Amino acid sequence: MDLLTTYRRTVAGFADRVGQVGADQWAAATPCADWDVRTLVNHVVGEERWSVPLFGGASLAEVGDRFAGDLLGADPATSARDAAERACRAVADPDVLDRTVELSVGPTPGREYLHQLLAEHLVHGWDLATAIGVEPRLDPAGVQECARWFAERTSMYRDSGLTDPGVPVPPEASGQDRLVAAFGRDPGWRPGY
Repeated sequence: MDLLTTYRRTVAGFADRVGQVGADQWAAATPCADWDVRTLVNHVVGEERWSVPLFGGASLAEVGDRFAGDLLGADPATSARDAAERACRAVADPDVLDRTVELSVGPTPGREYLHQLLAEHLVHGWDLATAIGVEPRLDPAGVQECARWFAERTSMYRDSGLTDPGVPVPPEASGQDRLVAAFGRDPGWRPGY
């Protein structure tokens, strides 16, 4: 599995989903209890915007608050597409996996940061799809890689409050359902819950 290719495909998939949001759906509820669709999309776009200078070697202090607030403007789909394209260009060079990136938790290997971003796009891509009522099918290679990565970090993420407790799923659940459940989502969630 090529992590960079899978990441770029997942980023593009999220941007495509943003393009499917109807004009009347930006305030719709999502599986993230405190976020509506616009807040969720703004969060992911913010992660994409941050990734560009961080992969480029900038410190948190150098980035400052330039990505605070609303990043979507009047045309959220175009803003999301632009952020996705820039995020993908930021990882065009495979050596980003071997760089050290400064995150709030301290110096972090580029490969680890990319896995975190992959998880953001997959899980929030599922959140967005279910919130707007479109097929929430995720990239199978991304699901598999994210599940493998997260299995080694589940306790740390839950203990620190970064994810909700897992949701039980039946043994026959798909890999995608198991992944979103591991991140605290009910795979059966639909708007109006």
